[in-house]
Amino acid sequence: MRKMTGAEIRKTWISFFKGKGHAYIPGVNLIPQGDKSLLWVNAGVTGLKKYFDGSLIPPSRRIVNVQKCIRTNDIENVGHTARHHTFFEMLGNFSIGDYFRDEVIPWAFEILTSEEVGFGIPAEKLYITYQPDDKATLELWVKCGMARDHMIPMESNFWEIGEGPCGPDTEMFFDRGEAYDPKHIGVDLLRNDIENDRYIEIWNIVFSQYNSVAGVARKDYKELPSKNIDTGSGLERIACVLQGTDTNFETDLFFPIIEEAMKISGKPYEGENLMSYRVIADHARSLTFALSDGAYFSNEGRGYVLRRIIRRAMRYGQKLGIREPFMYRLVPVVCDLAHDFYPELADHAEMVAKMIKSEEDKFLKTLSSGEAMLLEAIKGKKELSGEDAFRLYDTFGFPLDMTKEICLEAGVGVDEEGFDALMKQQKERARAARENTESFHKQSKDLLAFETPSTFTYEETCVAAKVTGLFKDGVAVEELDEEGEVALDLTPFYAESGGQVSDKGTLVGENFSAQVSAVGKAPRGQHLHHVNVEFGSLHKGDEVTAKIDATKRALTARNHSATHLLHAAIGEVLGGHVDQKGSYVDEDILRFDYTAMSKTSAEDLRKIEGLVNRKILEAIEEKTLILPIEEAKKLGAEMEFSEKYGDTVRVVTFGEFSKEFCGGTHVANSADIGLFVLEYDTAVSSGVRRIQGRTSFGAYRYLADKALALADVSAEFGGAKDAELVGRVEGLKEQLVAANKTIASLKDKIASASATNLEFETINNVYFIAKIFDGMGRDDLLKVGDSLKTKHADYLLFLVGKSDAGIALTAFAGGEGLKKLGAGNAIKKAAPLLKGNGGGRPEMAQGSAKDLSAYEEATKLLREALK
Repeated sequence: MRKMTGAEIRKTWISFFKGKGHAYIPGVNLIPQGDKSLLWVNAGVTGLKKYFDGSLIPPSRRIVNVQKCIRTNDIENVGHTARHHTFFEMLGNFSIGDYFRDEVIPWAFEILTSEEVGFGIPAEKLYITYQPDDKATLELWVKCGMARDHMIPMESNFWEIGEGPCGPDTEMFFDRGEAYDPKHIGVDLLRNDIENDRYIEIWNIVFSQYNSVAGVARKDYKELPSKNIDTGSGLERIACVLQGTDTNFETDLFFPIIEEAMKISGKPYEGENLMSYRVIADHARSLTFALSDGAYFSNEGRGYVLRRIIRRAMRYGQKLGIREPFMYRLVPVVCDLAHDFYPELADHAEMVAKMIKSEEDKFLKTLSSGEAMLLEAIKGKKELSGEDAFRLYDTFGFPLDMTKEICLEAGVGVDEEGFDALMKQQKERARAARENTESFHKQSKDLLAFETPSTFTYEETCVAAKVTGLFKDGVAVEELDEEGEVALDLTPFYAESGGQVSDKGTLVGENFSAQVSAVGKAPRGQHLHHVNVEFGSLHKGDEVTAKIDATKRALTARNHSATHLLHAAIGEVLGGHVDQKGSYVDEDILRFDYTAMSKTSAEDLRKIEGLVNRKILEAIEEKTLILPIEEAKKLGAEMEFSEKYGDTVRVVTFGEFSKEFCGGTHVANSADIGLFVLEYDTAVSSGVRRIQGRTSFGAYRYLADKALALADVSAEFGGAKDAELVGRVEGLKEQLVAANKTIASLKDKIASASATNLEFETINNVYFIAKIFDGMGRDDLLKVGDSLKTKHADYLLFLVGKSDAGIALTAFAGGEGLKKLGAGNAIKKAAPLLKGNGGGRPEMAQGSAKDLSAYEEATKLLREALK
């Protein structure tokens, strides 16, 4: 077995799969981009979802990556166990509709066991679990060289999260031997899924081959037309195995951090100190990587997660006798350890250290007194009240998990429900306060009284300024060390208005740094910068360097200027009667709403797009005019009648082609826009349509993705030229129409045959049929019912169809069947028993169901209703 460093393991993984035709795609930022459902990237596949769901064409259908991840759902286990971490790296290889089981298992065996290109792990030290029905996986592993008695069937080896792609998986375990199995239980530790330190899971491969549907038994899942492979192997676990350490914390990925912490505390890494050092090392990695990726400390979301992490680390530092800020001193060690693969960490190291030290300074003020209060509160008690737990959080900044951990050490429980209820009340109060920031500001006494003027400069992206006001939830404060709002005497930050989003950037002073996330306006028009303080604190009168994100500003300006050209082009192509009904501009897209009584034709849209690009190529100089409003109107400048204008207005012009009242930021010349592409045109309400477009590099990316998609379609047609594709697709459409007609005809015949072969039962002079049809949908049931109801005058039909679309219910009634029950009542009686609903007319009704286990009970109920 090869002894390898963490860096060598990463390199070997990437090199091996690149040799198998995989494209290496670097891992993504820890902060999910465009996915608000996640606080953190927490799996290797997270950054690749856009390729798996088809929203972007992948550069290759074979991908290898190393993804940094954060998970804190079981933070209390970190330090207690050998392998739990808040930050970890996931090695992955992925197939998007390319290779499958027959390729990935031999590759897995090769990289795990090969001394030449892999890790050199002896096959006899490996144990493999598999889904019992997945015989193909069992036989393939054995064919590769695995002993059958090292193959463990496990019913739990099936990956499934809700509806959608799912499939069996196979997991690889390394046997660390009898030394880690004091009770000599052996492989039953695996078979019975017992937590242990002997058999370490090092890799999982998911065969995504089925489509999960609610209410359908797993054995009936349909195969996916395009099968995928999703794998994940923990770098830290592989390192533990190859370096032969007791836990992950003794590997070269962690131990240098522990050694630095030992220098600070002066205590050995042994006995009761082990857990403290492990917590500190793990949390130092999480903080360094997360803060470097743009996260910051706060009381909400991921910022609160980071606050929980550092405060937990500090408490364990105190257990080691460390009574001063120390976590910030570990940042250079983390950066140095990861420099080979993450050189960008060094660029942020100084800022990250300052942010951590500032947070440590804040918490140290309350840590000792808070812990003393907690120990006093639980003295002689079996449970800490929710009120006390919340007071610790609200007053001393104690996260609930820290309180729980201290209570656990003392053998005391915590009223989590009471805490959660108080926390919910506080969040509702905060949400209500934030619900309408503008309205709140207008009603804020301190903001209404704030009169110190501020000046906005269009020309500069970075200025020296002075703090003129500080506010927290609309209340004036003397000091700001967390989230709040800052007013400056001079600012380069554009405040959101006129459809254009605000700038973002930083405010930096001698002893503080703050991220500007949004900019609005106070009741008297001053720019209010919404900030999150990264370290230090701001005071009124402080000198600051106010700097915007110049790249974001430039991209937004391109989109805004293109919106003006688009407005003019729409008027020229569709007519001067077209009015603007709204717009939105940020760094990624532009949207323009306009009046239209009918759908804009494809030909007119091409004309509009072409006209905008022609004006870009003409390189028209942008000129800004500051004019009395009446004079501006005489120029013929466009204005929004929903906007309120003062006596003097700002007019943005691109020659004679475009003149608009506008306070936004723009390019100096239309040529700076580069390229405009019209993404779509759609109706948003009666008489109003919306165009969305992109410019510059965003337009290029959009067109490049379309070209890749077109190339895929071309490949499906045997490499047909672009000009031939329309004809080929039209031919396919004609074939599809013909095939659908044939299918419809066959379905009619099947429905007729199904009806012919059914026998009625007679109940109180009513001819009754209840039947489940596999593979039939709602339309098929209607055809069967239409055929059956012609056979007798007095009838009740209850028909159930099972298909990929779900479970459909239909009922028909006539004559005595109509009088005695009726179709609508039949559905209302039966559907609830089948976990469904529905209804309709007495003659015909429909519904849906989720579970047919009570089908016999439901039909019995209908029979009794007819008696």
